Amino acid sequence: MSTPEEAGWEVTMMLCDAAQSVAGKLYIIGGGWSQILVAGVPTNMALAVKLGIPWHETNRPIAVRAQLMNDDGQPVLDAGGKAISADGRLEVGRPPRTRPGTTLDAPIALNFTGIVLQPGGYVWELTIDDHPRARTPFRVLGTVAPGSGREGGSPA
Repeated sequence: MSTPEEAGWEVTMMLCDAAQSVAGKLYIIGGGWSQILVAGVPTNMALAVKLGIPWHETNRPIAVRAQLMNDDGQPVLDAGGKAISADGRLEVGRPPRTRPGTTLDAPIALNFTGIVLQPGGYVWELTIDDHPRARTPFRVLGTVAPGSGREGGSPA
């Protein structure tokens, strides 16, 4: 159930290996995963986000934040003790001849490099103007010994 201030927002967020936002489109590589086998080594990942911004929310600055959290809802910290997150602001204008009430698209690609995670559950949370709008959970399963016959599968 959405509150009146949430009405009309459309948010799609996908975890992927890499993403780009070019000319109003998202280009996604290795998208749609929710489990990885690599733990304890630097890993790259990205969030491909498509915002559908309601007409009444256009033509103003919008604060967007993506933050990585653990299963307990605590921020995940990098080696320097800083929360792994991305913050930004965007403003979507109303193009000429766009029908009033139209939802306007804003694609965002957020790439993160060198993230070191231990086995367990994690979630990327996207907030807009400090309101949670999307969550994408995933699990780090651990490493699999090469030649064990379990590559690409889940651990025992």
